Amino acid sequence: MAAAAETRMLFRNIDEPRLASIRTYKRLGGYRAVQKAFKEMAPEQVLKELDDSGLRGRGGAGFSMGKKASFLPRGDMDKYLCCNADESEPGAFKDRELMQKNPHQLIEGIIIAARAAGANRCFIFIRGEYDLQGDILDKAVEEAYDAGLLGSDVLGSGEQVELVVHRGAGAYICGEETALLDSLEGKRGNPRLKPPFPAVQGLYGGPTLINNVETLSNVPHIISSGAEWFKSFGTEESPGTKVVSVSGDVRRPGNYEVELGIQTRKLINGLAGGTVGRRKVKCFFPGGSSSPVLTGEEGLDLPYSFEAMAEAGSMLGSGSIIVCDERTSIVQLALRTARFYHHESCGKCTPCREGTNWTVKMLERMVRGEATPIDLDTVASVQTNIIGHCLCVLGDSMAAPVGSMVEKFRPEFEQALERGVPSLNDRGGAGRGAQRKGREAREEAGHLSMAGGR
Repeated sequence: MAAAAETRMLFRNIDEPRLASIRTYKRLGGYRAVQKAFKEMAPEQVLKELDDSGLRGRGGAGFSMGKKASFLPRGDMDKYLCCNADESEPGAFKDRELMQKNPHQLIEGIIIAARAAGANRCFIFIRGEYDLQGDILDKAVEEAYDAGLLGSDVLGSGEQVELVVHRGAGAYICGEETALLDSLEGKRGNPRLKPPFPAVQGLYGGPTLINNVETLSNVPHIISSGAEWFKSFGTEESPGTKVVSVSGDVRRPGNYEVELGIQTRKLINGLAGGTVGRRKVKCFFPGGSSSPVLTGEEGLDLPYSFEAMAEAGSMLGSGSIIVCDERTSIVQLALRTARFYHHESCGKCTPCREGTNWTVKMLERMVRGEATPIDLDTVASVQTNIIGHCLCVLGDSMAAPVGSMVEKFRPEFEQALERGVPSLNDRGGAGRGAQRKGREAREEAGHLSMAGGR
């Protein structure tokens, strides 16, 4: 790994005053990578540099960004690039900070990625709730057009790159790439049957490359400093740095840019300050609420990387760690997780529509103390039947974490069969637990912003 002092890449100048303006961004070296990509490199060289870097998608799947771009056919036709800025995963708030504080870094990445893929029409699909960030992006895009970095003749190269910021209506399902495409086309956000995949037939029926905000924000740094430099960070299979959103029962929730491969314990107990009151970590979601939970004993000493989390039976996902201390009711946590995905299911396919519904109903019976042992077995089997049988991964996003909770904390579910479970917020009797937790957090950590230390 590279030295700790050098790990800032995406957050290198994140707190620079007026960084959102093109003037400040250029003063700090911004848009030099675009100059290099358009004036010193052919599109094939740009694509090869991205592929050689080993950059993996930072939105969840972790697929190679360079390979994904290479799937688009060559030739003179309209091709599209869509930036997925629909950051709706519970526990994720990293893309919000990247867009709000450094929008030109994202725009520069989009322009370069468009050149690599041969795309001439680009969109940033931002979730409807990100109103402030949408306004900031609109202004930044206008500045880029005025500077000749976007339009029909980028930097006098004769190449066309158009960019539009599109605001979604606020639906979790639109984070799924084909549902995002339907929403962009003015339809209801529903996932499409694949194949054909977006690289062949995507937006408006044309070849389409889809990447998320953090992935595209890495692109200028790779082109500027080279693939080998990028690979000097992280691990062999997970190169580069990662912006990790840490939340839940920790003293310093916030966004932290770290090298991939850092020990998870250092992230939770070091950077994020550990749990409030130094309580034991009962479990944590390594990659947002859609990732299978890991207990503190099995997960804290693991490297935080794509391969290590997969080997442990979970996933790095969006890079959003949610920590639950020993006071957490796992049954209530499972219910809250299931309710979210049941509410956000588009209802297009039966396993997800019915599976999320029945999971919520059975967990509600457990919480009320009305369930029977067969209900617990049914909950476990329903999750197994959902995984791998849905049109998209939304059903899996509920089944994987809920199934892991039932598997790893079965005695707690069995206890719930007998006497039910108190409210999730009542962890110390009549609401006093929640009040005490808030008081302890203020005393130990002070008033910290959600975008805390990096």
